[in-house]
Formats: sequence, structure tokens, C-alpha cells
Amino acid sequence: MTIIRPVLAAQRLLADEPAWRMLRGSNSAIAVALLGEHLGRDERRLVAPVLFERLAEDLEELRGQGFDLPQTAQAYCAAWRNDGILIRRTAEDAREETFELSQGALTAIRFVGQLAEPSASVTESRLATILDRLRVLARDTDPDKTSRLAALYEERARLDAHIERVDAGEVDVLLPEQALERIRDILALVDEVPADFARVRAELEKLNRGLREQLIEQEGSRGTVLDDIFRGVDLLQQSEAGRSFAGFYSLLLDPERGLEFQDSIDQLMERDFVERLSPAQSRTLRRTLPTLQDRSSEIHGVMTAFSRSLRRFVQSQEFAHDRIINKTLRAALKHAMETAQTVKPYAKTSLTLELTSVPLNSVSALKPHNPADFESAQDIVRHESEPVDIEALRALARASEIDMAELSSNVNAALDQLQGATIAAVLQLFPASQGVASVVGLLVLAEQHGGKLEGHEELHWTSSQGSPMHGTVGRYLFTDRIEP
Repeated sequence: MTIIRPVLAAQRLLADEPAWRMLRGSNSAIAVALLGEHLGRDERRLVAPVLFERLAEDLEELRGQGFDLPQTAQAYCAAWRNDGILIRRTAEDAREETFELSQGALTAIRFVGQLAEPSASVTESRLATILDRLRVLARDTDPDKTSRLAALYEERARLDAHIERVDAGEVDVLLPEQALERIRDILALVDEVPADFARVRAELEKLNRGLREQLIEQEGSRGTVLDDIFRGVDLLQQSEAGRSFAGFYSLLLDPERGLEFQDSIDQLMERDFVERLSPAQSRTLRRTLPTLQDRSSEIHGVMTAFSRSLRRFVQSQEFAHDRIINKTLRAALKHAMETAQTVKPYAKTSLTLELTSVPLNSVSALKPHNPADFESAQDIVRHESEPVDIEALRALARASEIDMAELSSNVNAALDQLQGATIAAVLQLFPASQGVASVVGLLVLAEQHGGKLEGHEELHWTSSQGSPMHGTVGRYLFTDRIEP
């Protein structure tokens, strides 16, 4: 019975763990090599078009060497995304979607890299690290004052003895082989950090989804999660993953620690033994601090965005609407299960549903635009321009705009003959030279310079095509001249 649990756990990992799926896939070697090259180094995230283009070039080169890779780069990326190897997200600073490796994919790539370049695990530096951590942990967790003081005094005695030896000129410098062992152990820890960041982000996303599900599914108007959010508790920050990352983030952003960190790296880069590192290892060592700061800032931004989104989800009462939808769906599923006991799924009913339809067309039916189809087969003929006719230009201007100056002059001329003139009187003395445009212009002038009268009057004019026209408008009276 003791073997059943680990076997079941292994089966679950075989089905659910992206790292295992990546290593047992039909194109596992291709996936590890290509994704490790493009997403496992300095660039951890790429927009979809860029990744597709780079993968397409690599696939074409591999096909030339005899590899059977029939699908396109987009198809392979879609399969890797379905297997949890790639994570597709939308970026705020880009219109396209982005791809990045999941925590399982990073673990698988690192595992293959360790197989290709195995590192010695039983080294003096690793044993010294284990002993030093055990000693510090035993000291910091000791509640007894006497033993803790004794440990601190012993450590101070060792430091004093070391200071005296150095002051006397006895400087013990590590051999290059020992220094390489230690720095490779450090780089091995640094290589694990991207997978740790991916794991923290996955845990935060899972926790965010879980909190939203609790808000939707919990009964009653208030619940534990809802009360905590209303009290201002940051549930993501207070989670185990949140507290662990917050400690890491605060330590990394400490100015004094940051300067000490960078100074140590700068000093190491000047040592002779660093020249024996590979170019990739040297680049990783040099960019350790900026990489950690960039990735941790990204995770901190994700945590902050999730917290704000969760609080906005509660304060806007969106969760209440989602509760109603969830309750309605559950009730419908319950009735469906009860009905399924007596009604067969294929039984005909009197209910009808009008389904929407979307026309589906094959991609091959699309016809690309060909600019050559619209090219003229005739040679371009150059025509010399004629001299400009000012009268023709004036006619065009009158056809496109109302001649308000002419209408104002007509009103003034009508007032010279009459004590007061309505729009009909002005049109009777001076016909509408621009058709309905002249009538509209007179109405505008009447509203601006005339007086409103009771009743209506009928207007008659001739259109620009020579057809008689008439219409009824309100009565206005011009009594004062219109000054230009």
C-alpha cells in the first residue's frame, strides 16, 4: 500500500506537469533547443510575430538538415501553449500578444542543460555553504541567551584572529579551482531564479483566481474574503507566496545591499579566474543584479495589479452580478441533471431555439489584393493647363457659398423703397439668384437683423435649374439697414 501514493502522484505529474510533457513530447529536443535559445536567455518574453519569425527561420534551417518538421511556427507554438510549455499574455506596452516560458518549461530546459554540462555536486564550496547556513540557522533560532552569546563571542574571536593574520601579512587567497567551484555554485543558484519567478507568478495568478471564485461562490452578503478586502487587507500580499516575495523584493531594493552586491560583482569581474568562465556565464554574472531587479519589479507590478483589480472587483459590486450568474447556471445544471433522469438527450421537445450563425469561408477562397490589376496600360499624357478664368472661379464660389453680401444689399435696397420689408417683399423686388440658397441666406439675415412677427408667409422663387419653387416660413420684418 505504501507504493500506491507515489505512483499516483507520478501519474498526476505525468499528466499535469509541463516539464514532463515537454521532455516526453515527440519534438522534445526541438522544443528544448529552440525555446531555450529564444526565451531562456536574456530575453524572457517576445511578442508573437517576432517569435514566429525567429522560429520559422530555425525550422527552415532544420528542415534543410533532414529534420521532419511539417508544421509552421504558429502551429508548434499553439501546441506548446496547449501543453503549458508556453504562456501567452497581453502586454500593456505592445499591441500584440507575448509568449514566455512557463515554470515547468524553464525547469525542463535547466534539467537538460545540467545533463549536457553536469556540474560537480560534491565540492568543497557547497559543503562549506551547507555548514555555514546550518551554523547561522542554529544560532538565529536559539532562544537561550547564554548559548547565543557564546556563539557570537566565538564568531567574533574567529574574526579577530582572521584580522590579526591579515594584518600580519598572512593573506589566504583561494586557488583558482576553488574560486571557480564557488562562482559556478553561485551561477547555478542564479539560473534557478527565473523558474522561481515564474512559479511565484503562477501562484499569484492561481491565488487571484481562487479569491475571485470564493467571492462568487460564498453564500450570504458578507464572507471572510469580502470582509478582509473591505477592511483593507491585501490578501495577495499576506499570502505565503506574497510574503516570501515581499521579503526578497525589499532586500533586493535596499540601496546599501544593492551597492554592496554590484561592488562584489565588479571586483569578481577583475579576477583572473573569471576568464575561465564561458561567455554565457560571464554575461550572467555581470547582469545578475539588473536581471533580478527587472524580473522582481515585474512580479511586484503583477502583484499590485492583481490587488487593485481584486479591490475594484469588490468595490464596483461586479462580484454580486457574477454571483447571480453563477447561481443561475448552477440552478440550470441542477434542473438539467434532474431532467436527464427521465428525459433522454435525443428526445424531441416542443421548444425551439434560434441560433446565430457565422458564415465560415475557407482561407483559400480569399483573393489577395494585386496592385498590378489596377495599373494603366496606356502611357501618361501630359496636358498643359489653360489660363485661369476669374469669372469662372467666381461662378464656382457662388455655387458653393451663399452670397450674403448680395442679400444684404438687396435688403437695404428694399428698405429704400419701403418702410419695412418682409422676406417675401425682398424676394418680390430681387429674385433669388442662387435659388434656395438665397432663401436660406435671407432667413439667416432675418433672424439676425429682423423682427419676429406673428403668423407665416409663403415664399416663391426659381431654382437654379429654372423650376418654380415655393415654401412657407415664419414672418420677419426688416426695419433697419444692414451695415456691412
